[in-house]
Amino acid sequence: MTLWPSWRYPYLTMRSLRGALLHRETEMNRVIQDYRHPGLFYFLATVLPWSFWGGAAYISHSTDYQYPGQLASLLAFAGLLCAPIVAFILIYRDKRLMSDLLQRLVNLRSGKPVYWVLTLLLMPASILLAQLVSLMLGYPASQFAISEHYSFTSGVFPVWFLLIAAPMIEELAWHSYGTDCLLNRFNLMKASMLFALYWGIWHIPLSFINDYYHSNLVEGGWVYSVNFLLSMFPFVIIMNWLYFKTGRSILCAVIFHITAGYFNEIFATHPDSKVIQTALLIMVAIFIVLKEKRLFFDRLGSAPNQHQ
Repeated sequence: MTLWPSWRYPYLTMRSLRGALLHRETEMNRVIQDYRHPGLFYFLATVLPWSFWGGAAYISHSTDYQYPGQLASLLAFAGLLCAPIVAFILIYRDKRLMSDLLQRLVNLRSGKPVYWVLTLLLMPASILLAQLVSLMLGYPASQFAISEHYSFTSGVFPVWFLLIAAPMIEELAWHSYGTDCLLNRFNLMKASMLFALYWGIWHIPLSFINDYYHSNLVEGGWVYSVNFLLSMFPFVIIMNWLYFKTGRSILCAVIFHITAGYFNEIFATHPDSKVIQTALLIMVAIFIVLKEKRLFFDRLGSAPNQHQ
């Protein structure tokens, strides 16, 4: 008689856990259905920044202004702020979305600690491993030295400030509204691919601003420009995987994005090593997708009973 509860208790525990997970998934699906305006969001998140960046590009090459670099940087930064402002306006109108946003902004309790460790270390590890691979191809070990200067200028803003602020501002748009509104229409795989394509195109006007990172990338050669666009795809897949593994934490996306940009700048990395890094990230992304087929190919924003 005493054995029966001990056999049944694990069953009840697993059933309760499964029920809790299904409930959380159902609630997540319902919330995602409320992100209803992908067309409006992406239209405004493109037109408004591009307007500022077009002006910044013109001024950065002009001789009619006393401080063209500084003025261009202010316009470029103003353009960067547009997407999160659009996202906030769309969210603020809906109390349910506002509550969802506040819960996800600094969510550190969801997800296993391993996913937060990966959030912090995956991108630094990838660039260091890429540099290590490049050594075997004859590239110099000096890549591992801390760089004495950054690869671009940023006008009135210190470069280190932009390396932190830009990812933070962007992710307050992309992972507050941008990603979830796509998931209202597509599964995670399609949403990631569409966003990666969009994100690459979204950056193009920055390549016309004199001495900005993206303009220097273009001057370096077409290989590095193509690599930047191609790297978006595995980067977005990995970031969205971590985003969901940490309970749709916006903070996770911010940290992952910051580590990607910062650690690609602090070392004296050869541009070819960044091409190797993209190849490594593609392999990681393929492994993740194959391992997490249900996450990537089921409709997360579909009817609540679809995944049961």
